Amino acid sequence: MIKRLLVGTLTLIVLAFAVIFISVVQFDVPREQLIGRYAGGASQFVTLPSGASAHIRDEGVPAGPVLVLIHGSNASLHTWEPWVAELGDSYRIISMDLPGHGLTGRVPGDDYSRAGMAAFVVEVMDMLRVERFAIAGNSMGGGVAAQLALTHPERVSALILVDSAGIPVARDEDDVPLAFRIARTPVLSKIMSFILPRSLVEEGVRKVFVDQSKVTDEMVSRYFDLSLHEGNREATRIRFAGYAAQNEEVFAARLAEIAMPTLILWGDKDGLIPVSAAHEFKARIPHADLVIYENVGHVPMEEVAGQSAGDVRRFLDGALAGGEADK
Repeated sequence: MIKRLLVGTLTLIVLAFAVIFISVVQFDVPREQLIGRYAGGASQFVTLPSGASAHIRDEGVPAGPVLVLIHGSNASLHTWEPWVAELGDSYRIISMDLPGHGLTGRVPGDDYSRAGMAAFVVEVMDMLRVERFAIAGNSMGGGVAAQLALTHPERVSALILVDSAGIPVARDEDDVPLAFRIARTPVLSKIMSFILPRSLVEEGVRKVFVDQSKVTDEMVSRYFDLSLHEGNREATRIRFAGYAAQNEEVFAARLAEIAMPTLILWGDKDGLIPVSAAHEFKARIPHADLVIYENVGHVPMEEVAGQSAGDVRRFLDGALAGGEADK
């Protein structure tokens, strides 16, 4: 009787743990299951010489000046949709999911460094036969855009940095999304490859906005679903593990080499990369203009889309007046 009771109790415990495990474990989702939801009409997939299958969008005016848009960490090309809507009447706008992000997913060689991502952007532009272009990047993508401007200045006609990475700054850890803090912790980051609560993703999305009305269930679901794209979480773990070897001081010291017209856009309430970094970029880049938005967070292109796109239009009208961007 006691033995039967113990067996029954043990069975219940095992079942309880199984239910908890099933409820919190999130398995990778194949790209095919996500394409219907997140690959819009302009989406296309191109296979690059490196073997990566890149999700890109080529929109706007085909004969217009080219503007390339590079998203931030754990985001996707969808973050630029407001700018595409605002600027697509005048520019050919090319956006893409970076390696380990969105519908591009994990790439051969697992190079998720800043230099590796800049090389990926160049591959995409070569594939599209675009020799010269203006480029804008947000957060991590800003660092990628600046890297490309440094390594391929002959290809970049104008540079736009939106709450950009690349300057060593002190920040309040409470302002950093918990998912980012976990991702840079070796053991915990490995666990995130299997367990990823939707609430953790939502917390990260909400922290980059001041205006919480901009954060919709649809937006959170997109971030969550795309984080589950096969290979993306492992790519994120590899990427964050590599940050320790990334010398931001050396990179920041090279910013003075950037010679093309540059526009810096920043939200004054950005907790992830504080506005002090904006002033540092302005001081280091010789031909830089700075615009700071009041009561705006880390993603001005979404939070104040019309205002920020207007500033971009005015900047590019001047920067490209001499036909700087190839078409």
